[in-house]
Parts: sequence; structure tokens; C-alpha cells
Amino acid sequence: MTATIALVDDDKNILTSVSIALQSEGFATRIYSDGESALKALTENPPDLAVLDIKMPRMDGMELLRRLREKGDLPVIFLTSKDDEIDEALGLALGADDYISKPFSQRLLIARIRAILRRTELTQRDADNQDDEPAAEPIVRGRLEMDPARHRVTWGGEKVTLTVTEFMILESLAQRPGIVKSRDQLMDAAYTDDVYVDDRTIDSHIKRLRRKFRQVDGEFKAIETLYGVGYRFADE
Repeated sequence: MTATIALVDDDKNILTSVSIALQSEGFATRIYSDGESALKALTENPPDLAVLDIKMPRMDGMELLRRLREKGDLPVIFLTSKDDEIDEALGLALGADDYISKPFSQRLLIARIRAILRRTELTQRDADNQDDEPAAEPIVRGRLEMDPARHRVTWGGEKVTLTVTEFMILESLAQRPGIVKSRDQLMDAAYTDDVYVDDRTIDSHIKRLRRKFRQVDGEFKAIETLYGVGYRFADE
């Protein structure tokens, strides 16, 4: 079935260009120019995923997500015009699935949409077949526990909220603890082949991963840097 993506942004150029790009990839799209007009439509007829701008008139993306979360678990990607850690932390706490800063690559956005839709499909399939098939085994590495199907992460029993990209990078490291992964290998794990990112993007994700884990454990040191080589998950 064709997945429907809702786009909510007060920038008409973004609405038009992203909608065309998504349609060319086989998605159906619905567009809204502000959060207030989108709220009723998204709650009465939910799409498969929504892409929300944070800074909008009448009702911003944060408030729109808060209202949507009162009704259900619609997957959401936030767009923001700046790399604002406060907005990111609040957005993820409210239940956003990922976070992309403007200006952004349309190919990257589409890759993240596909990743979230795949995860949602796997979670639903897991729930539907829980009596017939065993659930996918979680990844357990010392205090770390990852559930790939449900995109859940805990450290010492404490929940850690990650974006899809951060989850994929951590999963790649945790699958083979003690083995060094180069930046190129981590880029391959987190991005599709046709999406270009530079080394600094991976470094930024690693920095955010460490910061999020240190919020629940100030002594977190499980992600190690080997300068000039890459990163590894500590083999405990």
C-alpha cells in the first residue's frame, strides 16, 4: 500500500518541493501551512507519518506534537531552522521519532522516512504475530539493552531516547563490541547509499549519543574513540 506523508510547514517552497520529491518516490502527500489547520485533519484521518516544522505561526510544531500524542502514536519527524539542543530534547521527550535541521537534503529526509516506516511496520508485525512467532532478540551489552523492532534503548534500566539515526549508529557499534567501526562504516549503517554526509556528521551523532547516555549515567564511557580510526563499543 502507498504510505501517506503529511507535511506541515509555513514555508510554501518546502511544502511544494518536498511533496514533489516524496510523490516521485511513490508516497502520497498531504500538505498544511500551519499547525492549527493540520491538527484536526491529522487526528481525524491520520497519515502514516508526519513531517512537522517547529517554528510556525498559530500553533508551532511542539504544541502540535503534544496534541497529537494525546490521540495516538503517529510517527513524527521534526524540521527545524537551527540546531537547537533545547528544541531537540523537548521534541524527543514529547515523542518525536527523528530530528532534521534546515537546510536539509531531501534524500536524507526520504531515507529517514523510510527507516521510520520500516520500524513502525516491524513493530506492528511483532504485535500481530506475538502468539505465532518469537519476538526479535534484543541486543544486550552489559548495561545496554536495545530492542531494534520497537526502537527502545535502556542503560542500566533507564530509558534513553534516541533518533532513528542515532539508534542505527549505536546498533552498528553494539552488534560487535570491541570491534572498531570507521566513520564510513557507520555512515553506511545509518544512511542510504545515495545520501552524502561528511565525517563531521558522524562525529556530531556520536557526541549526542554520549550526551544522552550521560544524562542517565554521568560515568558513561562505553562508546570509545580511536583517533584517526573510528569508534567502538566497549567490550565488557
